[in-house]
Amino acid sequence: MIHFVDVATEAARAAGDLLCSHFQKPLAVHAALAHDIKLEVDVLAQDLITKILLEHFPEHALYGEEGIVGDQASDYQWVVDPLDGTVNFFYGIPHFCVSIALRFRREIIVGVIFDPIRNELWTTQKKEAPLLNGREFRVSPRAELAEAILSVGLSKTTATIDAGFPLLEKMVHRARKCRLLGSAALDMAYVACGRLDAYIEQGISLWDIAAGWILVENAGGQVELQSRSDAPDKFSIIASNGLLDLQL
Repeated sequence: MIHFVDVATEAARAAGDLLCSHFQKPLAVHAALAHDIKLEVDVLAQDLITKILLEHFPEHALYGEEGIVGDQASDYQWVVDPLDGTVNFFYGIPHFCVSIALRFRREIIVGVIFDPIRNELWTTQKKEAPLLNGREFRVSPRAELAEAILSVGLSKTTATIDAGFPLLEKMVHRARKCRLLGSAALDMAYVACGRLDAYIEQGISLWDIAAGWILVENAGGQVELQSRSDAPDKFSIIASNGLLDLQL
């Protein structure tokens, strides 16, 4: 399984280099939506990741934000977000990442998140301590909501935005601080290594949080994921250090 982590790291770093080469330069926009943007560089980054992963593991499938490759019934499925934080990237905000996870028979067994701007690499595999640039880490020890810092995402649809606002208002009054950072994968990585105490989102895709999910759990935290009835491929998520009573 070490080999899986090594190849995922190679792919994440290669995609990160590609993203940095396009950052703060003119960008081709594939689609401009009400609360989101799709860029050509997203596709280029996923194509590069796909090439590296499937050259090593041609029998594997890949499920990514920019499309799927291979037999999705394969025991091994890579779950990829080639650029998490696309809107940040487009506006020149240096807060985005590459997220790569591997599922074996639908269980996540590998997670890699790479922030190319800060050169921060989070890696983990099933039943192993997670690493940030090679050093082990744990979730935060904070147990009091009044001392906690949370990320509360507002998602991209009217339903999830309307659900997120009351939650944000509640948490702003109860927590020390709330943040909306614009990258779900980095939010998960930050919960895992103790920079945030919890991350809450009403509508998120698997590729956004798959790698972060195993990072948080291997770091001692908890992840609660529920399918949304109004969107089959979307989830609501609460990722935390497992000590806070979020009073939800």
